[in-house]
Amino acid sequence: MAVLRLGDVAPDFTAQTSQGEINFHEWLGDSWGVLFSHPADYTPVCTTELGTVAKYSDEFTKRNVKVVALSVDGVDSHMGWIADINETQDTEVNFPIIADEDRKVSDLYDMIHPNADNTLTVRSVFIIGSDKKIKLIIVYPASTGRNFDEIIRVIDSLQLTAYRKLATPANWKHGDDCVVSPAVKTEDIPELFPKGHKVIKPYLRTTPMPD
Repeated sequence: MAVLRLGDVAPDFTAQTSQGEINFHEWLGDSWGVLFSHPADYTPVCTTELGTVAKYSDEFTKRNVKVVALSVDGVDSHMGWIADINETQDTEVNFPIIADEDRKVSDLYDMIHPNADNTLTVRSVFIIGSDKKIKLIIVYPASTGRNFDEIIRVIDSLQLTAYRKLATPANWKHGDDCVVSPAVKTEDIPELFPKGHKVIKPYLRTTPMPD
């Protein structure tokens, strides 16, 4: 099994979901994507996660991000679980959940870690750019729920820096100052970033977040 790394093209697949069959790359279109796995249906932490993602639907939409979940259970199980999520989390799950009973997608994305569990997926997160390349991979143990504020924060950073010569510092959030790429000469900063800049060290220059 190939190990997926940042910059790799996200493997394509066709799968049944709670919203019908999808071809992953075709379904993504020109959107960004978040693919995240769950150990199984009807599990407590996953129920809170899927409810949270549903509540963040507008945040993902305004960033041109499509979200798809995965569990190793079947579509019928997913549909019953979605009803529970909607009820207990006071929301409406409006994104597809992949039915991966044969572990095809789980294996393709190395979501099953045998030393943690032989059959259930760990909590993998893949952020995929509009170019279909993997921009971020996070792997949580099954016992730890994900922080979707952090996932939104990372998407903001990735989208900001994708086409600009910028990086984002520790604990950065949308609206904060950014770090100018070392590849940019200090004398060229005013033209690229007219909001101004600060030279803290020759290798550490900051500028306000561009509009």
